[in-house]
Amino acid sequence: MSAEQKLIAIEEISEANAPAIYVAGGLQQFIDLVKAEIDGEVPDLTTRKGRERIASLAAKVSKSKTAVEKPGRDYLRRLKEMPKVVEAELREFVTTMDALRDETRRPLTEWEQAEDARIDRHNDRLDWLRNRDDGLDALEATDIKDRIASVEKVVIGPEWEEFEAEAAREKDKVLNTLRSGLAKREKYDAEQAELARLRREADERAEQDRIRAAQEAAVEVERQRVALEQKEAREAAARREQELLDQAAEQEREAENQRLQLKLQAEQAERARVQAEADRVATEQRMEQERQAAARRQEQAAEQARQEERRRADAAAAEIVRQQEARERDVAHRRSINRAALDAFVAGGMTEECAKQAITLIAERKIPNITIQY
Repeated sequence: MSAEQKLIAIEEISEANAPAIYVAGGLQQFIDLVKAEIDGEVPDLTTRKGRERIASLAAKVSKSKTAVEKPGRDYLRRLKEMPKVVEAELREFVTTMDALRDETRRPLTEWEQAEDARIDRHNDRLDWLRNRDDGLDALEATDIKDRIASVEKVVIGPEWEEFEAEAAREKDKVLNTLRSGLAKREKYDAEQAELARLRREADERAEQDRIRAAQEAAVEVERQRVALEQKEAREAAARREQELLDQAAEQEREAENQRLQLKLQAEQAERARVQAEADRVATEQRMEQERQAAARRQEQAAEQARQEERRRADAAAAEIVRQQEARERDVAHRRSINRAALDAFVAGGMTEECAKQAITLIAERKIPNITIQY
């Protein structure tokens, strides 16, 4: 093959043979061909033809370069565009395959979603059953009964599917818990009602004890009043006895009889006083025993009852003191009136002894139609 033919072969490089040419070392063959043609020439610069020959060879080298470079450049541009095409193609391929995969799996996905929803519905119903006994201790008996009724209404059957056995167990379990809680609550309510009844009975007994104690206290006050009057009577009798001793001899026998009578009265009064004192001590002991018994019966309301009893006792004591002071004031008042009357009699010309006797007779209402206004 001549050099001209080789150049033509270079120029015939095409898209079809480009992948085999434009590889590592693939263009060396064309370099070698061109160099072989140039190396065989002997440049002659002395003649025009020789110079034109050199110029022609250089032009052929340039033409050969262009003939190899241009298809290579075109091939390289196509190679650079190829990744974009491949990327777009792969992208479309992946998208289509993903959609095809999702569409192929769609029935299974829909079934799984429906299955999850079905299981969730069963689990929700199971959770509802399990939670029926939450907060049981804080519920009233009526609320527990409502929960029992709501659980009993739950029908366990084929609609529970594979959860039927578990639902039956949970229903039985929560019903047992609720019924046990109801029994416990009803027992507690019954105990509270019994405690309330016992408290009412204790309050009623305490009120009865209070009334009885008040009545006994009133009786005791009356006894003390009688004892005081008897004491005053004894004192008055003693005064009268002393006064009678000073009377004339002709009244000695009568005075003696009166003295004996007054002594008898004094003894009776003393016995009455001793009895009254014994009764008072016995009454105080009985009241103390009853107060302690009432305190034990009213264990929960003991402090309030004791305070109430203390106020009543203070009031009774205050009343006794008031009556005592009133009697003392009355005695003092009577004494002052008697003293004024005695002074008036003496001032009127009577002896003091006669005046005393007159006042005594008037005070004892032995002088008709004459009284002393106290």
